[in-house]
Amino acid sequence: MASGFFALLDDIAVLMDDVVAMSKITTKKTAGILGDDLAVNAEKATGFVSSRELPVLWAITKGSMFNKMIILPIAFLLSAFASWAVTLALVLGGVYLAYEGAEKIYEYFFHRNHKNANVAVEEVENPDISDLEKKKIKSAIFTDFILSVEIVIIALGTVLGRPILFQILVVSIVAVIATVGVYGVVALIVRMDDLGYKLVKFSKKEKSISKFIGNVLINALPIVIKSLSVIGTIALILVAGGIFAHNIEFLHHFLEAWPSLIRDFIVGLIVGFLAVILVNLFKAIKKKLLGR
Repeated sequence: MASGFFALLDDIAVLMDDVVAMSKITTKKTAGILGDDLAVNAEKATGFVSSRELPVLWAITKGSMFNKMIILPIAFLLSAFASWAVTLALVLGGVYLAYEGAEKIYEYFFHRNHKNANVAVEEVENPDISDLEKKKIKSAIFTDFILSVEIVIIALGTVLGRPILFQILVVSIVAVIATVGVYGVVALIVRMDDLGYKLVKFSKKEKSISKFIGNVLINALPIVIKSLSVIGTIALILVAGGIFAHNIEFLHHFLEAWPSLIRDFIVGLIVGFLAVILVNLFKAIKKKLLGR
């Protein structure tokens, strides 16, 4: 009896060691998409007043956790019974990501002033900008859903053929790391200026290391936020292009001699602008039919 119990404990220990080892390997394979996830979500979590930054980020984080609670069981079921549906979901998600990235570029070059004017009017009409906040949170959670699908599928691909319990443990660990790691770093980014102010206030000397670091953090935040907007847009297009290149045979060999980074960006950009054209065309037809 005792020997059987200790044998069971030994089997559990071996399984957990194997799970941890595979989780490390899987996390490395998803490092690229995690970096893109960080850039995209950091850009979406910024732009709020200081007092609302952490509550907004917490709302997005809860949405991200809920996303993964939905994605994980569905991914395991699809992997077992309908693997083609996983590829279809990835491609459709890639189209959305490409569209969102291309739309940002389109808006910047063609509707930047008009967009800024609309935002200014909305802020005057809604001083607490709660509606804008809700829209941005909703958009961030939806984008996180698509990125989370990609992370889960990549992680699942590394453990296919292993027992279902092993798959669940490894992929769930990666999903937790993705959520805690990404949004933990985002929280640090959006609170950079507050930390800087505290360091400056803490310093009693005119010239000190803490005061220097504090001023660097304060002055760096606007640059980081602006950079994240650009990086996030590029990340959206790269992730989308990578999805197409890895899951569509024709595109997998498109520009084969070119570096994969450039190929993914070109593919994502082309699909994104095609999606923007189709969406704008649909809006124009809808507007004409409604007589507005």
